[in-house]
Amino acid sequence: MQNTAIIRIHCPDQKGIVANVTDFINRHNGNILYLDQHTDRSEQRFFMRIEWDLDGFAITADELRQAFEISIANPMQMVWTLNFSSQIPRMAVFVSRASHCLYDLLARYSAGELNVEIPLIISNHKDLEQVAKQFNIPYFHLPVTKNNKEEIEEEQISLCKKYQVDFIVLARYMQILSPGFNALYPNRIINIHHSFLPAFAGAKPYHAAHSRGVKLIGATGHYVTSDLDAGPIIEQEVIKISHHDTVHSLVQKGKNVEKIVLSRAVQAHIDRKTLVYKNKTIIFA
Repeated sequence: MQNTAIIRIHCPDQKGIVANVTDFINRHNGNILYLDQHTDRSEQRFFMRIEWDLDGFAITADELRQAFEISIANPMQMVWTLNFSSQIPRMAVFVSRASHCLYDLLARYSAGELNVEIPLIISNHKDLEQVAKQFNIPYFHLPVTKNNKEEIEEEQISLCKKYQVDFIVLARYMQILSPGFNALYPNRIINIHHSFLPAFAGAKPYHAAHSRGVKLIGATGHYVTSDLDAGPIIEQEVIKISHHDTVHSLVQKGKNVEKIVLSRAVQAHIDRKTLVYKNKTIIFA
């Protein structure tokens, strides 16, 4: 794997952004591998993701942040992040009883499709402990009740810190995280919602969809915020259904689309191709 640097930027739209950034890389002997940009004219905001090969680059990784900050980012009022492809993110998975999303993520992980480490799985039930054992991943059963939620969250946070977790995936974890928990991982908690938001939100979206005779169902992968199921959307997908479908067949079709949407959302995050501005997510190609 090439050792690359990745910078994601948003800033006020202005002349010379691309020229200045690419010239900075070129002057220091960098070979640009990827560049994608977007201008939101209603916000007068510019967005960009750029990645370049560090082989032969004249600035060390330790010096790069300060050099870019002083010469480019500060003068152009940039909000930006720097990552390196050599930094493999560490992902905690939270689950409850449903296994389909967990199995899909672990299968992709084992096949080398997800460039990530999974140091632990946390659940409020014991049902999926054997799944974790199959993949040799530590499993922590932390049952949640209405009386111990705060205490359990403290344990979850402690475990995430101990295992140096970079981001969290809620793979059908049927508990609501507190605002305090969310604040520790801004735009770093990914949830899969088993409906095409904002329609049919709630505990039984497929039953509601069936009763309305809908012709499409879907799933939404989004970052978690303190506003329930209203965080920045990363990925969505829909599938056609008909009057022949039962609630059971809707659930089965829904599980399939949930797996696909969640894996795509996780992949985009791992590849550092997401950029959140306000409550909207830019997804770079």
